[in-house]
Amino acid sequence: MRFRLVTWNIHKGIGGMDGEYNIGRIIRTLQQIRPDIVHLQEVDDDAPRTRHHRQVDVLANALELPHRAYQPNVTLRRGYYGNAVISRFPLEPARSLDLSIRFKKRRGAQIIACAIPLLKDLTLPLVLVNLHLGLIEFEQRIQLRRLLACEEVRCLDAKSPLIVAGDMNDVLGRLGRHILEPIGFRAASDGRATFPAFLPMRALDQIFYRGPLALHRCYISRSDVARQASDHLPLVADFELALGRQSERAAAAAAGHRRSGD
Repeated sequence: MRFRLVTWNIHKGIGGMDGEYNIGRIIRTLQQIRPDIVHLQEVDDDAPRTRHHRQVDVLANALELPHRAYQPNVTLRRGYYGNAVISRFPLEPARSLDLSIRFKKRRGAQIIACAIPLLKDLTLPLVLVNLHLGLIEFEQRIQLRRLLACEEVRCLDAKSPLIVAGDMNDVLGRLGRHILEPIGFRAASDGRATFPAFLPMRALDQIFYRGPLALHRCYISRSDVARQASDHLPLVADFELALGRQSERAAAAAAGHRRSGD
């Protein structure tokens, strides 16, 4: 089963060049990409600066992606902003992991099981981690280690499909090499620059994956509307769940056993 995942810091839908709020540009960019799963950061909910929109619902409804989960990280005088996952496939209730460090801006990660269709009447849980890390490397390292130590990630078998994607603010490009790749993660984005949108120089947005996933393509959307929509560009990856035949037969047998017991 192939699927397309996008991670994008949408900057509340406020353009990086003109400073204007225009959620329509975010929508048009994502409609051009046609994703199945979307990781978003800096998503507003009921904030005056963005017309009190609940942006996760505005975007999900416009993209006709029925499943969504929102994580408010920062409380404003009125409203919130945080992370969101939007999906074509069903999502299990999210674990909202607090990654905040004392005296630093509040940060968080969403940990969500996404039911990817594999065979007829059979789905496979893909664990998604959508995160927005701090601005300084020591902060980012603490946050990543906190994520890897939490039960939902620590208890996963190394063969379970897992994607970690978001705005990692990794200016020096060392987090993947030093923390994630030594424990079996592979880099999908591989240093592709996404920031600033008008002249990308930094690979702040990244995608890492582990388990039976095959990466077919990873690219940055550089359309005119994408450059105007946010101060980041969207990072896109096409994956395929790459279970072997033996694993597929075992999964199908397990599904048949469950149906016979109903």
